[in-house]
Amino acid sequence: MKVVEVNNKALRKEFLEFPVRLYKNDPAYIRPLDKDIEEVFDPTKNKLFRGGDACRWILQDAQGQTIGCVAAFYNEKLAMKDNEQPTGGMGFFHCINDQAAANLLFDTCKAWLQARGMEAMDGPINFGTRDRWWGCLVDGFTEPNYCMPYNYPYYRTLFENYGFQTYFKQYTYYRWIPDPLKPKVHEKAKKIYDDPRYTFDHMRLSKLEKYAEDFRTIYNKAWVKHSGVEPMTTEQALTIMKKLKPILDPEIILYAYYDGEPVAFFIMLPEMNQIVKHLNGQLNWWGKLKFLWYRRVVGVKKLFGVVFGVVPEHQGKGVESAIVYYYSTMAHKPGYRYKEMEMNWIGDFNPKMMRVAEDVGGRLYKTHITYRYLFDRQKPFKRYPVIE
Repeated sequence: MKVVEVNNKALRKEFLEFPVRLYKNDPAYIRPLDKDIEEVFDPTKNKLFRGGDACRWILQDAQGQTIGCVAAFYNEKLAMKDNEQPTGGMGFFHCINDQAAANLLFDTCKAWLQARGMEAMDGPINFGTRDRWWGCLVDGFTEPNYCMPYNYPYYRTLFENYGFQTYFKQYTYYRWIPDPLKPKVHEKAKKIYDDPRYTFDHMRLSKLEKYAEDFRTIYNKAWVKHSGVEPMTTEQALTIMKKLKPILDPEIILYAYYDGEPVAFFIMLPEMNQIVKHLNGQLNWWGKLKFLWYRRVVGVKKLFGVVFGVVPEHQGKGVESAIVYYYSTMAHKPGYRYKEMEMNWIGDFNPKMMRVAEDVGGRLYKTHITYRYLFDRQKPFKRYPVIE
């Protein structure tokens, strides 16, 4: 077997197309958009290259056929964030069911990271934010959501046999939208919904700046208290909304207000992989026409619940459930287009958000694992700390 660094156009294409061949007989696999993968490794698009680096490889057998691929990466600022040792990452791993092949790919990542001062690696993860390409799927082998990883069940064995240990588990919750809330949750939600001090609304594109500012207000109150989270500016909030504008449906961007002040949001998007699966990885002019056809004519029946946000003084009161109750006043009408929803993954280190997902009618649907491998095998392993 031979490891080959991806350093030219032909090898970049092979890096993208090997997984397509590997999963060709798996009906659940959806080929990602090539541009979404390539942007991760483009220093002009990925700001983590400022103070970091990444490298990709493919693995060939004796006949020169690709049997695996992987990437490793690090960022000096993130390497020590919440870590006891400098920690890099590895990801975009795909491999035949062969432990020796997988070990060679893992060893390649380890050696590359060690040469750059790292003492551990997390994987399979993204060289970027956690909402993309994060974790090894170990349960719930159904179609992946947009920019979420998919893999064969044997990957778990390949990782764990090498010595990777569970750093945290990632839970994806599912809700059949027409289902009613649990009676106790419904009662609590209805109480909030009927309180005249609370009002509920959905975004309107004609007032995008207002709803972007409401989003920013809630975000800053709800998350800035967490370690490493910077306050969001007005410009950043508006930029986020403008970037989402081509795909968002304003009726599923939901807000709650208390005495007229924004106190909570629930951001949902049409699940784009229901369209991406028809594009064969391409978003050229033909791909864009197909995208528009499926988006506007065929339509999407599945939602992706991106994030809940509730300001601290209104947490634990049932506001999240009240937002879902408000949404049900639209969603339970005959012929409503959206039928199912998967929520953004929640780490097992965040039991409060797991309870929220269950309260709004979610059931555990998929499990991914983020692994960690300590290069010093004598060092005690510690899992990601639970958020109190």
